[in-house]
Amino acid sequence: MEIRLNKISYIANKKTQLQKTILKDITALIKNNQITVFLGPNGSGKTTLASIISLLNNIDSGNITYDNIKINNKIDKINLNILKPKIGFIYQNSCDQFFCNTVKEEIEFALDNLNYHTKDKAKRIKDSLKLVGLNPSYLDKDPLKLSNGEQKLLSIAITLSYNPEVIILDEPTLELDNHNQNKLIKLIKLMKLRYNKTIIVFTKDSNFAHQIADYIYILNNGSIIVKGLKYKIFKNEKLLKENNLTMPDLIKFSYLVETEKSVKIEYRDDINDLMKDIYRHVR
Repeated sequence: MEIRLNKISYIANKKTQLQKTILKDITALIKNNQITVFLGPNGSGKTTLASIISLLNNIDSGNITYDNIKINNKIDKINLNILKPKIGFIYQNSCDQFFCNTVKEEIEFALDNLNYHTKDKAKRIKDSLKLVGLNPSYLDKDPLKLSNGEQKLLSIAITLSYNPEVIILDEPTLELDNHNQNKLIKLIKLMKLRYNKTIIVFTKDSNFAHQIADYIYILNNGSIIVKGLKYKIFKNEKLLKENNLTMPDLIKFSYLVETEKSVKIEYRDDINDLMKDIYRHVR
């Protein structure tokens, strides 16, 4: 699914003393079967924009086009009902979406709530867990007693169970250790490459964004600051610093090697490819 954001604005606490503009004239193109990352510091408007694209919040002005369906600031129940099953939203804090007693019940609720029809619901539930690396022993576990990494994987499994076209992740690396971050990176790439999903990620984690992104928008103070391919964005240290973001470790290392050892390494977004390059130069 292709998504076009056209001059999106959002105001919180309207007509009160706490009124504040959170998003201002956001225009962006999210291409089909692409991993698009909105990168920005805390307070930049990422979570608000994520919830708007996920149809959880209404906009104040502008419009969003999902393929050929346009949504504006007026409630359109017919189009909303068409679009909602096509869009999966994975919350920043996974436990916020859990309210059933078991993992099985959580996935069943998602399938029933979105009227997803399948001949074998039990198989669909097990297949969804298997896809994210959780075995059937998790079916009877309490979601709130799982580890942070397991909760994140369960959130993705719930989303994949009803097979949406678009998957939106808000700060997906929050509280994840390196092992679970690596699993998440592989899973996101799998969803794009094997299952042709359109992936949208909202994060402040430059290292994570660098490893998964096809295209990046930097969001700060409610506005798009710059957009482009990830190497164009991440090699601009001045731009990153101005927006309270860090240069990814792999690019920083490549610059250091070139500066200190006069060895120019090709652009890499995977540490294994970088190590191969280093080994070739050492030999």
